[in-house]
Amino acid sequence: MNKLELKVLAWAKQKGILDTGTVAGQLGKLHEEFKELEDAVSFEDMPEIADAIGDMQVVLIILAEMYGLSAQECLEGAYEVIARRKGEMVNGVFVKDE
Repeated sequence: MNKLELKVLAWAKQKGILDTGTVAGQLGKLHEEFKELEDAVSFEDMPEIADAIGDMQVVLIILAEMYGLSAQECLEGAYEVIARRKGEMVNGVFVKDE
């Protein structure tokens, strides 16, 4: 676990999120931050884009912890899957082969 992830978890513990927060609450927060990202992208507002992405990462770190995982191990697992994935770009989106 990297130092910044540990700082986020310490902050979440201090704020009571890890003790009394819920997965449903964090999912709602993730949705809220995603909507902020959508708005920022529509206005091409780079500072707000960076803020929303960072906020989403904070929520994901907390969610991972709630499930006894680290964000790092989740990312590593996802990378192991996508590293071998084959597919093609279609209308600006990577579409994996079945």
